[in-house]
Order: sequence, then C-alpha cells, then structure tokens
Amino acid sequence: MTTEAVLGGHTLTLHRFPLDQKNRSLQAWDSADEYLIEHIQNEHANAKHVLVLNDGFGALSCALHALDTQNSLKVTSFNDSYVSQQACLYNLEENELESRQTELLDSLSDLPSDVDLIVIKIPKNAGFLQYQLSLLSQFENDVPVIAAGKAKEIHTSTLKSFSHFIAEPSTSLAVKKSRLIFSQTKPKKQTCKFPVSWPLEKTEFTILNHANVFSRDSLDIGARFFSNYLPQGKKPLRVIDLGCGNGVIGLQTLAKMPNAKVTFVDESAMAVASAKANIENNLPERVQDCEFVQDDCLTGFSPNSADLVLCNPPFHQAQAITDHIAWQMFVQAKQTLRSGGELRIIGNRHLDYQEKLLRLFGNCKVIGNNKKFTVLSTTKRG
Repeated sequence: MTTEAVLGGHTLTLHRFPLDQKNRSLQAWDSADEYLIEHIQNEHANAKHVLVLNDGFGALSCALHALDTQNSLKVTSFNDSYVSQQACLYNLEENELESRQTELLDSLSDLPSDVDLIVIKIPKNAGFLQYQLSLLSQFENDVPVIAAGKAKEIHTSTLKSFSHFIAEPSTSLAVKKSRLIFSQTKPKKQTCKFPVSWPLEKTEFTILNHANVFSRDSLDIGARFFSNYLPQGKKPLRVIDLGCGNGVIGLQTLAKMPNAKVTFVDESAMAVASAKANIENNLPERVQDCEFVQDDCLTGFSPNSADLVLCNPPFHQAQAITDHIAWQMFVQAKQTLRSGGELRIIGNRHLDYQEKLLRLFGNCKVIGNNKKFTVLSTTKRG
C-alpha cells in the first residue's frame, strides 16, 4: 500500500485506517482529492477558514495546511466517521502539521459560520449529502462550495440536491475519472427529511434513523433475518451490539433479555445517536442497562469483559469493497469475550465468514440460513 501522496505540489505521508488492515491496495487519498487541492491552490489560495466535509482519512486537511506557508489557515473538519477523524489526527502528526489550527466536529455538530470556503467529498449516502446541504442552506452569507468525487458517482440527482438546497451548480471536466462540482451557499433555509422514523414490524417499537445510518426507511433484510436468531432468557449477560447502526438488534435483545446489559458500538456518530434515541424512545426503563460508544470496532475495550457479541459486519469502507473491517471485528470480539463467550453474526452466504471464524476460534456452527444469508455462532474456548 503506497503512503506517499503528492497534493498541490507537496509530498505528504498519508495512512489509511485502520493501520493494520490487510488490504494493501487501498490508499488514504484518491484522484478527487488531487483534483480538488489543485483547484483550491489555483483559485482559492487566500482562504483563511476552510470547512471540509467528509475528509476520508485527513488527506484534504493535511494538504490544505501544507499549502498554507503562512501558518494562518484554520481547517474545520466535519465527519460522521470516528475512523476518519482518528486517521486525520494521525496524518496531521505524521506530517508535522499537528500544531496547525484544525478542529474536528462530528456529523451532529453545528457548523461554524465564519468560513470563507466549503469543501465536500461526495459521500456514498445520498441522504447524508442532502442533510449536509440542508445545513449549508442555513448560512446567511454566500460562501463558495467545491465538491469532489468520482465522475461515476456524481449523478443528475446529486446536482439536483445542490440546486435544491443551495445554488445551481456547475461541473468541471473529468480528470482521472474524477469531477468537481461548483456551487455556493444561499440562505434558502431548506430542511431535509432526516431524521426519519418508521414502525418496526411485528413490534410496538418505532425506529428513528439519522441520515447516514444504513437502511434508513425500513428494517433491512439482513437484520430482519437475524432477528429470528437473537438470544433470549433471564441470564444477566453483558452483550455488545457491534456495528450497531440504529440499534435495532440490541433493542430487540433487550426486549427478550430483561437482565442483560447491552453496549451499542459503531464508528458512525449518527448511528450511535440513533441507537441511543431508539432505546430512550422505546425502552426508557432500560436506558440504565445500556452504553453507547463511538469507536473503531472494539479498540480499547477491556479483554474478557463480554459474554456475547452480536454483529452484522460490513463488507465495505465508504466506496471500497473490503472485508478487513469484518476481520477486525472478529479478532477484537475474540479478545473482548470471556472464556465460553459467544460471537453470533449474520453475513451474506458468499462471503464465507464460516471459514474465517473456524480459523480464528477453532469452531463455528450454522444456526440459521436462507438463500441469501447465514447466521453463525462461534465460542471462545480456553
């Protein structure tokens, strides 16, 4: 995996997180970052406070500071991803830029209003982009907005979102399969539909979802199938809902296990906030039995501290298809489980998680399957 990037004529060392991922073909920046920084260098060199939305691994924050020879630039980075924020901090330090003015905000924070340039990496989730543009539509003054992404990911609907929430956009030519979008804030005061709520089938629960949470409008088919294989009983187990999303798996587990304590973990700030709201709204008497943690999988969790980990692992990181996050989840679940503790997962059948769990735990059994999904259980021995 290459870590040497040239952005705006400056050579930077940029690491993709997690640092110990095995997919060495992935890097911490792309051609859209390169195109964006080159344009800013040529057209907005005098910017004093840049708001950056969705900076994947800190490449844009580092490059903007590297362009600033006067050490007068402030960068505010607005991101839903804990992993991205940790990567940004690491890469700033790696390039001796940690002393520069950089503020990290999560995706539910208020935006600063004193910026003179706004930069967006187009997120995979169109609803999340709409939410962010709705925030920009609250700005009272006109601020240039430059967005960047792979040309194949910038659709007519993407441009319609810009024109609806802020100003009519224009686009650049494609360079290295990436494209820029040019717009500016307008005080339209537009709202978007998020967060949304919907009834959870076969229950009395109502589920709330923030904009950047998977399967925002209904129960996804994987979670629906997994719901048939959740634990129940009166044992006082310590349970972790790993990669919790909106918390629907942990919520149903609490309903089935009156003495359990559940920790909801996700790297998305919006996911953790959604999970917390869903316990508070549906099982307020159980809030004291819950913890809500934004983290990189189970990094920093105490060894031998959980009885059961429930997980529907992702097989992508932003736009990249990769299984390294699932593997990290499995490894850290084994570390976190007590002897005799169980990891119970659901996955697409073609991903062959059974082989991975057998290799790691030495045992694995199928407890449910259909044409698309398999539910697996493995136990920590010794």
